[in-house]
Amino acid sequence: MNGTFTAFRALMSAQLREQPGRSLVTIIAIALGVALSAAVYLVNNAALNEFGLATKRLVGESDLIVRAAQPGIDEQWFVRLAKDPAVSVASPMLELEVAVAARPEPLKVLALDPFRAASIQPLLLADIGAKLTSLFDPDAIYVSGAAAEELKLVPGSTFSVTVGNTNKALHVVGVLSRSSYPESLGLMDIASAQWTLGMLGRLNRIDLQLKPGTDVEAFRRRLQAQLPAGATAIAPEVERDRALTVTRAYRINLNMLALVALWTGAFLVFSTQSLAALRRRRGLALLHALGVTRTELRRALVLEGALLGLAGSLLGILGGTLLATVIVNLLAGDLGNNALHAAGATFSAAPAAMLAFFAIGTAVAAVGSWFPARSAAAQSTAQALKGGDAPFAAAAGSSWRLGLMLLLAGVALTPLPAVKGLPLFGYAAIATLLLGAVLLVPALTLGLLKAMPRTQRTILDTAVAQLKQNVAQSTLSLASIIVSFSLMVAMAIMVYSFRVSFDHWLLKLLPADLQAREPVGNDTAFWSSDDQARLSSLPGISRAEFRRTLRISLDPDREPVALIARGRDARQAAAELPLVSKLREPGPGEIPVFISESFHDLYAYQLGEKIRLPLKTPEHYVIAGIWRDYVRPSGAIVLARDAYERATGDRNATEASFWLADTGDAKRVEAALRASLPGASALEVTTSSALRERSLRIFDRAFLVTYALDAVAVMIGLLGISFAASSTALARRAEFGMLRHIGMRRIDVMKLLASEGFLTSAFGVLYGLGLGTILSLVLVYVVNRQSFNWSIDLAIPVVHLALLSALLIGAAALTAVISGRAAMGSAAVRAVREDW
Repeated sequence: MNGTFTAFRALMSAQLREQPGRSLVTIIAIALGVALSAAVYLVNNAALNEFGLATKRLVGESDLIVRAAQPGIDEQWFVRLAKDPAVSVASPMLELEVAVAARPEPLKVLALDPFRAASIQPLLLADIGAKLTSLFDPDAIYVSGAAAEELKLVPGSTFSVTVGNTNKALHVVGVLSRSSYPESLGLMDIASAQWTLGMLGRLNRIDLQLKPGTDVEAFRRRLQAQLPAGATAIAPEVERDRALTVTRAYRINLNMLALVALWTGAFLVFSTQSLAALRRRRGLALLHALGVTRTELRRALVLEGALLGLAGSLLGILGGTLLATVIVNLLAGDLGNNALHAAGATFSAAPAAMLAFFAIGTAVAAVGSWFPARSAAAQSTAQALKGGDAPFAAAAGSSWRLGLMLLLAGVALTPLPAVKGLPLFGYAAIATLLLGAVLLVPALTLGLLKAMPRTQRTILDTAVAQLKQNVAQSTLSLASIIVSFSLMVAMAIMVYSFRVSFDHWLLKLLPADLQAREPVGNDTAFWSSDDQARLSSLPGISRAEFRRTLRISLDPDREPVALIARGRDARQAAAELPLVSKLREPGPGEIPVFISESFHDLYAYQLGEKIRLPLKTPEHYVIAGIWRDYVRPSGAIVLARDAYERATGDRNATEASFWLADTGDAKRVEAALRASLPGASALEVTTSSALRERSLRIFDRAFLVTYALDAVAVMIGLLGISFAASSTALARRAEFGMLRHIGMRRIDVMKLLASEGFLTSAFGVLYGLGLGTILSLVLVYVVNRQSFNWSIDLAIPVVHLALLSALLIGAAALTAVISGRAAMGSAAVRAVREDW
């Protein structure tokens, strides 16, 4: 071991003395990867913690929760459960999303019996204490600190909510602290809420505490068999966990994307350490000649890389913590996913997780150093002291067999199914294809250079000859840019394909001139059949179509499913949907429904199968089509309005599309719509084009983090090109001096370097484009499909990729010239003497 540390000290001190900038930038590259990964983890973890605390306060000490879809269940079920001998406490509740005036998002309102809830949700009611009776005042409501801040409320103020198409005033009697409930929430007495919010005699939630010794699961199964259609009994842990499952794919994909920068950093370490080994081959050989064994030399080089990784990882942990703090406290805090909103949340440093990121960063750098260390230690001492890099070129030329095997393995992994809803084999396929393609680079480069004919142009032919003799250096310099650029191309194609598919989806679903809706997901605002008739007859409207959206539960272990009533009949409903597959025309007596792709994947229903929906008059429906839906990852079912009204008696609507007699009358018609619904202050009216533009802006914001992480990966790849060019130029000082001696002008040498840089980077960019396109197929058809349960159509951003390719090629050629000028700064004679 003494030889290892002796060699390590000598190599590290020489590296820091001769190339401190290169070591620093390598550390920064590792730090960027670790920082991004740590920041994404910390922000998501803070959001999960915030969500968990909120859910825990809502669930409290319940043993079971009975939930019912709209319009709830009769309150007599509370009486029945309260009298059950196994039940200790039954707490009746209404949990509603209430439409608030002039606000696009509804406010969650929890209506409860304060005395019964006090024993089940003590933390939620802790702030009210002795003022509990103030909830009994007419239309009284307590709001959480977050809701008070958003709605600008203080004790004593009032605000309006929409019930049906009328406004109701609620009086704020107090504000809960953030320790009681961190998110936006309103608390009401259940009797007052039933009266004010139009839910007389109805409940949609009953919390149960069972008597000691009761078998909770056995009681749950017995209760589930007795509950009416649309009601489910679930355990609190299921209540807490199932919502997190919805965001799991997004969180894991974002973490994987953050690790791309670290993965690219590993290739940067590999290429820079390899080129450093080439540059220091005489020094390494001299150490071996002085008694340092090959094993000790290999260990010293790996230790050198690990030390750089250790420094980068430490810097990355600090930077990631700082970045997460900024995101949570100053920015939106949700990383593009509104389901996980962490603004204002607090997070701990998570020592175990940070230690894992620290270890990953260090290990990545050590692995990146191991391959060049093994090759450097194995080189012939005599050959290394004389000069040349034949052993490296020979090693690079033999890697194609392993590369081909990895490519075949990657292809074999792509058809494998998801593991617990996660595309683990898809991720493995991308990594395997990427590594295999990189290992093929030396053989492909050599083959391409050998196939290039002579052009009779001295500069270009000399550049090709030089590249042929230095295949190892050329291919090593390409590793980091190929990895980063191919991943960027793959992500760019996937995001562009998604955006194009999303745009087409919007055009299909928004064919009308004007769209109107009450706040999405609200339970209180709607338009009656009389309202709909009045709106349809307004001047300037040639046609109107109304929709009703509500949530139903088909599986207590999953999030509720959206049930959408649209289209006068099944034929019209099918014509309005972006169907990806369709059954034959339904037979006599069959009632068709159309399920989204996510519903198809999550519940495993197939075309032609029958499904039972928990409506007032449950019937068996036949699945007549599968449609593409990018909004509801938990699944959606479309039922024609005539069938929905027969099954429920509900003729209300929450959304509408209007075709105008004259498209220039949009403003006038909008004013008429609002005037016809004077109480619907939460009503949103917009043109279809404006709604489409807003939706695309939201889409771009959701992928903003993706774009940023891609940019970091490409920056790291460009650093690899810069290092390669400078290392190669320094190693070739003697060659430059000889060329100057035989009469080549300085400008000719510059042209030579520019030609080499252009040829090398052009190959790398073209190779990266091809590899990235292949990887994008895995992202589009495997990772995306298995992660989010929806499909997208492949589309390639040709202009964007062409501009970026030209920029990278130009930057690489310019870098080669700049590095060459620095290398030719010394006298030609002195440079030639280095090789004697």
